[in-house]
Amino acid sequence: MNKFEQRSKNSYNKKAENYDSTFDGKFTVRFKKMLYQSIKIKSDGTVADIACGNGRLLHELAKKASFRGYGVDISDKMIEQAKKLNPDMQFYVSACDKLPFKQGEIDIMIVCAAFHHFPDACGFAKEAARAVKTGGSLYIADVYLPKALRVLINPFLRFSKAGDVKFYASEEIIAMFEKYGFCAKGIKMRGGIQMIRLQKN
Repeated sequence: MNKFEQRSKNSYNKKAENYDSTFDGKFTVRFKKMLYQSIKIKSDGTVADIACGNGRLLHELAKKASFRGYGVDISDKMIEQAKKLNPDMQFYVSACDKLPFKQGEIDIMIVCAAFHHFPDACGFAKEAARAVKTGGSLYIADVYLPKALRVLINPFLRFSKAGDVKFYASEEIIAMFEKYGFCAKGIKMRGGIQMIRLQKN
């Protein structure tokens, strides 16, 4: 486990039991809402939430469709909460670049307000390409900052105690995933949030 993963694990383990009422929990509500409104789930499909936290997004999505749900998070305490909230789903403690899925197993993969925490974003892109089936979708909803702010903030993120790594432009994210067989199907921007939908070719 590298230093960014350890920081994320420590930070989110401390918040796990009361996550929804913490600053971070409240901050991510808008990201979850945007994804909930955008994701279309086929009945009995497979949905994997990467950096799933306490499983709240999967819990909400299950209200509008029946699917096999999976969650992955670096924080074991968050995974404990996710299992309590979603007893019929499967959850794993794992890094983003070591996903516990078979090749082509996932119909829809989600990353909600967490992509900027991934220390090996390219490693995640490679793993997503392996796990998402042909024609499947990957949704990434993350913080959007204008270029000037990214230039100012990104050099200092390595000091973040929460395990933040880098804030990306939409074009950077799309280019990263295109290398692994994804194509962009849409970008939505809303109040400091960028949501990118990618499809596996």
